Amino acid sequence: RGYYAFIKNPRINSKGMDTSAIMGFMNSLMDVIRREKPDHLAVAFDKGGSDYRYEMYQEYKAHRDETPEAIKIAVPYIQELLKAMHIPIIEKAGFEADDLICALVRKFKDCEIMIVSGDKDLMQLVDDRVKLLDTMKDKIYGPAEVEDKLGVPPSLVTDYLGLIGDSSDNIPGVPGIGPKSASELLKQFG
Repeated sequence: RGYYAFIKNPRINSKGMDTSAIMGFMNSLMDVIRREKPDHLAVAFDKGGSDYRYEMYQEYKAHRDETPEAIKIAVPYIQELLKAMHIPIIEKAGFEADDLICALVRKFKDCEIMIVSGDKDLMQLVDDRVKLLDTMKDKIYGPAEVEDKLGVPPSLVTDYLGLIGDSSDNIPGVPGIGPKSASELLKQFG
C-alpha cells in the first residue's frame, strides 16, 4: 500500500547542449516531490517506441518530428541523476512510457496514483484512485475534470480518441467526426 507517482518523460524544449533540459526536468521533478509528497516514485522513459503499434499501423507517429538532439543528449544525464537519487527508471525496449505506466497502474490497483504527464492518452487511466497531473498547465485531472475537458468519462477516452483521431500519433479518425460529435455519440451509445 502507499501513494505512487509515475512520471512520463516530459517534452522539454532546449537549443544546443546546455543544461536547460536537465534543469527543466529536475525542477519539474523536485516540484512534484515537494507538492505531492509521494511515498514511492518512478520515472518512465520511451525506449525505441512501440513495436506492436508499428506492426499494426505502419504510419503510427510517421509525421512526428524527431526528438531534438539536445533532449537525446540530456536523457542519459537525467537518468544518471535519477539513479543518484535512487529513483527507479522504468523503460523497456519495444514499449512506450505510456504502456509501462499503464501496466504499473494496473499492478498497483490498491494504491492512490498520480501520473505526471501532459499526454491526453493517459486520461483513460484516471479513476477515483488515479489522477493525472499536467505540470505544464498546473492542473490535476480526476474523473470529473477529464469529462469536463473531453466531454466523456475516462472509461470512454480510448473510444473518443479512436473516433476523432490523434494527429500527434498520426492516427486518422472517422471522417466527419470531431470532438463534439464523438462525445455526443459516446454519451448516447457508450
